[in-house]
Amino acid sequence: MKKLLILLLIASAYSCSTTQNGVASKDNSDPTKYIKLITEKDLKTKLYIVASDEMEGRETGSAGQKKAGLYMIEEYKKHNISFPKGAKDFYQPVPAAFLNARRNENLPDSENIWAYIEGSEKPDEVLVISAHYDHVGIKNGEIYNGADDDGSGTVALLEIAKAFAKAKKDGKGPKRSILFLHVTGEEHGLHGSRYYSENPLFPLANTVADINIDMIGRRDVEHAKTNNYVYVIGADRLSSDLHNAVVAQNEKYIKMDLDFKFNDPKDPNRFYERSDHYNFAKHGIPSVFLFNGVHEDYHGKGDEPEKIEYDALTKRTQLAFVIAWDLANRENRPVVDKK
Repeated sequence: MKKLLILLLIASAYSCSTTQNGVASKDNSDPTKYIKLITEKDLKTKLYIVASDEMEGRETGSAGQKKAGLYMIEEYKKHNISFPKGAKDFYQPVPAAFLNARRNENLPDSENIWAYIEGSEKPDEVLVISAHYDHVGIKNGEIYNGADDDGSGTVALLEIAKAFAKAKKDGKGPKRSILFLHVTGEEHGLHGSRYYSENPLFPLANTVADINIDMIGRRDVEHAKTNNYVYVIGADRLSSDLHNAVVAQNEKYIKMDLDFKFNDPKDPNRFYERSDHYNFAKHGIPSVFLFNGVHEDYHGKGDEPEKIEYDALTKRTQLAFVIAWDLANRENRPVVDKK
């Protein structure tokens, strides 16, 4: 009996220990520690690089966009986050022929950039977190840096990935796999996300949801008195589970005002169809788009890093993170219960 008790105690100690190889523990219920890793300081540092003049406005296929891509890849490497299983590197090439097939804009070859954290229990099920990293480049000799559009989403992905990488190092990695997908060609017609959806690395049938982040660093005129809000678009179009997850995680951890104004199918702006999540949603994948609305510098020269409201950018990034944490760790993938 004494020998059996000792064996049980050893087994218990082994099961409760934190592993060093990234194997997830059983308790992935509380992301609070990792929410705090997403900081104003780090987001600001990254955004001043991504939206600097050095990147020349990140026009699709340009040298500046490729330079921004190299910076992003180095950030992933810094946190020991690799490219996806089944890929040869961090790039998904998007050929010029594809980019120009619908509009003859003479765009050169470009690439989506992807990074990946493999799930510990359901690695074949994949959550996509997406943002476009292209912008409109140089016009009339002036650089359009696109700090909000979509430098804000670009750096949000880097911070979210960093937080998940630390969780994995602590033995609390996601149970499902996560694909961090930086897409190109959004400004020319959602081309990069369309290319991925038509040439997916992981089967779309195994893709449980897409969280898309496009412009989360400013405020619009509708919220002149507060930046403690975010527009939520599309979460309930296909899945009540996804909508409920967004609401619940916000209420539990972030407490921003969720504005569903642009989620109305009759909204004349048609934002649901105008960002990269749509190329997942049209394939039946539950998708949510986080957005701060249009402001005076939208597609303008004035969309600069110094105009970003970093407290709002931080909270919105944290919201995307806790939604992702829930979707990556819940027992069942979000149900598709709407058409």
